[in-house]
Amino acid sequence: MSILSIAIVGGGASGWLAANHLGLALKGSSPKVSITLIESPDVPTIGVGEGTVPMIRKSLQAFGIEETALFRRCDASFKQSIKFINWRHRAPGSEMSAFHHLFDPPSPFGVDLSDFWLDGLAKGENPMGFDEALSPQRYSCEAQKAPKTLASAPYQGAHAYAYHFDAAKFAELLRENAIECFGVEHIQDHLLEVETGRLETGRRGTDSVETDMLTEGNESKNDKKIVALHLREGGRRCFDFYLDCSGFSGLLMEKALGVEFISLADKLWMNKALVTQVASAPNAPLPPYTQASAHQAGWIWDIALPKRRGVGLVYCDRYLSDDEARRKLKRYLGDELPSAGEFRSLTMRVGHLQKFWQGNCVALGLAQGFLEPLEATSILLTDFAASLLARKFPTDSETLPVLEARFNRIVGHAWQAVIDFVALHYQLSDRSDSAFWRDYRTHLSAQPASEELARRLALWQHFTPHPDDFFSQFEVFGVDNYLYLLYGMGFSTQPKALDDAARQQAWAQLDKIAHAKAFLAQKLPDHRAFIRALIQG
Repeated sequence: MSILSIAIVGGGASGWLAANHLGLALKGSSPKVSITLIESPDVPTIGVGEGTVPMIRKSLQAFGIEETALFRRCDASFKQSIKFINWRHRAPGSEMSAFHHLFDPPSPFGVDLSDFWLDGLAKGENPMGFDEALSPQRYSCEAQKAPKTLASAPYQGAHAYAYHFDAAKFAELLRENAIECFGVEHIQDHLLEVETGRLETGRRGTDSVETDMLTEGNESKNDKKIVALHLREGGRRCFDFYLDCSGFSGLLMEKALGVEFISLADKLWMNKALVTQVASAPNAPLPPYTQASAHQAGWIWDIALPKRRGVGLVYCDRYLSDDEARRKLKRYLGDELPSAGEFRSLTMRVGHLQKFWQGNCVALGLAQGFLEPLEATSILLTDFAASLLARKFPTDSETLPVLEARFNRIVGHAWQAVIDFVALHYQLSDRSDSAFWRDYRTHLSAQPASEELARRLALWQHFTPHPDDFFSQFEVFGVDNYLYLLYGMGFSTQPKALDDAARQQAWAQLDKIAHAKAFLAQKLPDHRAFIRALIQG
């Protein structure tokens, strides 16, 4: 049976990202396929993180969304890095420890300087951190610079970058684009029931698929598929394929199809967040990076938009009570307290589905799973999985089994890569000032997030990370990400011996980096001033 109708259940960033990815992919190859997005008018966008990674630029440009529209419509700012504050033990007398996970690769001029930097560190000759020594972008971040000028081409800049934005406004921008550019039908209605069965044969009516199905009691779990959606106003609606973007509710995959949820609470201990928003002064500095400040039982994100800051305290409630979390967040905000009642408490169910595609249904976004806001992995995995689905979308029911197996294998691999990278932040920390940090590090050292991560860490004690340590194109964090994290967190690698020629070459590369810092300091505009000019222009 041909697949000619798609239902996306749920809006928000995940639902509308999926609508745009599918609309773009099918517009040319399968123009007869219809896409309908159904969302409840009563479910708000969660939007706790509001941060992205550079991959989002490629998607937005492909969708045909103007970059200027993102800033004018979504209260957006640039994100060039995540600045990790106090994730390491503070030296006596120092106010804080900090390093950047930058978006530009380290050693940008062709020669890997990692061993040279490690050798200088071992000899006490290297006063600068890995990020500061090996990338001009760290200077641009600390100087509050935008990554591009007004003359730069859309989605291009002197530095790699992503965005911070208002999540609700971002979803609205995606919605308008999907409807106007790709003809996506938008229905606001309440989902009352999901009808399931085994799809055997079908014939198409005017607006639905009449489906012969076996009774639910006779079907096997793996053969269970979605037959129809029952809506409060729209009645029974049948589609050929379904996307579950219903968030934590998991209405299709988990509740209707019974796909198991795999808890990762034993590996990732963050299970609560207290979030708020505070106004930003019109002329206040606008950091072009996310701040992630560690505290005694977790960390605090601080994301600056032009008009406000989004702040959230992430914690493990075994080590910090809800009342203590509230007091700690108030101390962090100081005089910038929101009005009474504006702290929102979130319980985070950490884990993911046992499979992400079953039969004629795929889960995306929070319906697929959630870890924690660290490293902005939620929108990252949504964009990744939606793009993967769109590139090889099934044309008929005969292709479903092979595509289902492929999708589950690839997305499962991507999830494990993200789990490894997030857990490593806690495993590498040398903080010992609270039971949380001592216990969590001990736990992860004894039970690493994966065997592959344990093997890599053993290797990297003797060799710096290299691209050939990563076996798959579907690892969403690669060698550059690990270099910044490992050496920002003080991981010890035995440096490779360098001869005089290699040292001279390294010094020449460092000289280029120094010149790049000076050049970009003059070329790049102030972050807030750039956004103001872009919006007014």
